[in-house]
Amino acid sequence: MLELQDVCFTIQKDGEAVNLVDKVNIKVPRGHFMAIVGPSGCGKTTLLKTIAGLNPESGGALFWEGRNLSEEGDLDPSEIGYVPQFSVAYDPLTVDESVEAATRLRVKVRDMEELDRRIDRVLEEVGLTAIADRHVKVLSGGQKRRLGLAMELVSDPKLLLCDEVTSGLDPRSEREIVRLLHDLSRHDGRIVLSVTHSLAHLELYDSILVLHEGRVAYHGPPEQLNHYFSVHDTEEVYPKLATQTSERWQSSWMKHREPYYTKLDRDRTKLIESGGLHLPPKQAGGDPDEPEPEKIRTPGFFTQFTTLLARRWKIFFRDRGQVFLQLAILLCFPVLVTLFKDNAMGQIANLSDTRQGGLEEVQELQTVRRDQVTVGSAISGIIMFQVILLSLMASNNSAREIAGERPIFEKEKFGGVRPTAYLASKVTFLACLVLAQSLWMAVFVNLFAPFRGAGGGFESHIIFLLLVNGAMTAVCLGISAMMRTAEQASLLSIYLVGFQLPLSGAVLALPASVEVFTRPFISAYWAWAGSVSALEPKVLDAVKSVISTSLSSREACIYTLVFHVGVGLMAAWIGTRRHQWD
Repeated sequence: MLELQDVCFTIQKDGEAVNLVDKVNIKVPRGHFMAIVGPSGCGKTTLLKTIAGLNPESGGALFWEGRNLSEEGDLDPSEIGYVPQFSVAYDPLTVDESVEAATRLRVKVRDMEELDRRIDRVLEEVGLTAIADRHVKVLSGGQKRRLGLAMELVSDPKLLLCDEVTSGLDPRSEREIVRLLHDLSRHDGRIVLSVTHSLAHLELYDSILVLHEGRVAYHGPPEQLNHYFSVHDTEEVYPKLATQTSERWQSSWMKHREPYYTKLDRDRTKLIESGGLHLPPKQAGGDPDEPEPEKIRTPGFFTQFTTLLARRWKIFFRDRGQVFLQLAILLCFPVLVTLFKDNAMGQIANLSDTRQGGLEEVQELQTVRRDQVTVGSAISGIIMFQVILLSLMASNNSAREIAGERPIFEKEKFGGVRPTAYLASKVTFLACLVLAQSLWMAVFVNLFAPFRGAGGGFESHIIFLLLVNGAMTAVCLGISAMMRTAEQASLLSIYLVGFQLPLSGAVLALPASVEVFTRPFISAYWAWAGSVSALEPKVLDAVKSVISTSLSSREACIYTLVFHVGVGLMAAWIGTRRHQWD
């Protein structure tokens, strides 16, 4: 049984405490199908999230099977299912793949046979077997709601919470979904609570909970609803609520609820006796020594990690637009860099050891200075161009990676997915992109404009390109994890990349008073400075002749970029663990 005793949920508004849920007292037995209805803004979804544990109750207590959830912890992820209004599946995947991924993430199965059996059972239960191979993006609204249910049923939850799952559907689809929820409540003692604004098909529910301004105005059989509110038609209930304050409705209900609860108990007894409600032996009054069914266990870190990573690659390769964009960037950006190769290929004149004096020495010095400026500017510019383009790639890699799927991730986290497994799958996926982009950029550009480094200079250059791409990818991933929307994350990441060039000092040196504060945060500077420091002495002198920015040591550049990677990953870890359910 689910029981709420004086449950409240309070927020602060304009410095005052406001109860969005105010002293709700209800009892819901096993095998019960209840609708939560009321005008917009009355607290329906807030109450559902409070029951789910997404909103911590500000007062009162929730009990599940006699266990005080307020003191003994929330329900196990396998015990509860939450079906939100939004879609919880990825468009590029098929119905079968979506359910399979949900099963692998939420249920620890013994073998493939058990996995297939569970998937087939759930698909049949919600009526999706015939379209199991169909992609999510072509499903109708009603089919997507069925898929959302299927992805929750994989763990056989005993408490199923549905938030506006019938909104936006045509009348026929709405009735089919309500009928499906009704049938789901009739097996294994499952409680199904459904938030709905619609007052249609109420006869399919066991009870109706009417909320008004966060308070209970009615909770009883659907056939008694009109009588209690003294209306002729159910559609008149909402206008009737507005005729009295929520306090008066709540007070009235507390005085009259016992006869209605007695009626609910009688109806439940008749349903059990007629065989219309199937309960576990203990719930049905059978053998109290009957062993409990085996508890569903959540898979370990490695299983969740591999499932999430495999799904991410599958989504990537099926998104033709994203694949084309990545290939275009991968191929075109290095070509842009090579457009400046001619100046970088010039020869720096050697000063003669024997100065002959006169006009020849002056001409030789002028030639050296001219070559130094030309080659130094080109080499410095090509390195910075590579760094900035890789920073752009990094922003494109990860700015939307978490924020773009935040609702789905929060839903999966609620279902038992470990944030560490989720983040590890993202880091592994992005690391592959970083390796491909950085190595190709370094090797391709070097074919046309060989890197003039001292011993091991080209290898150092590759390391710095990898580090700057990794640092910016990690930082943008951290931004993505901290932001609520993909648009916010993308905009902030673009600004971050946009400031890399002017604040790097590669083009114009910043004032020393400003540079000391900005330089530690500019990844582009450390990658550029580290690569320049690895140039052969003659070329390094040429670069120094055209820049006024001091160069840090190679070791300092490496340590700083590694630190940037660590900061980005730490921000991503904090963001994935933080509750951001809208």
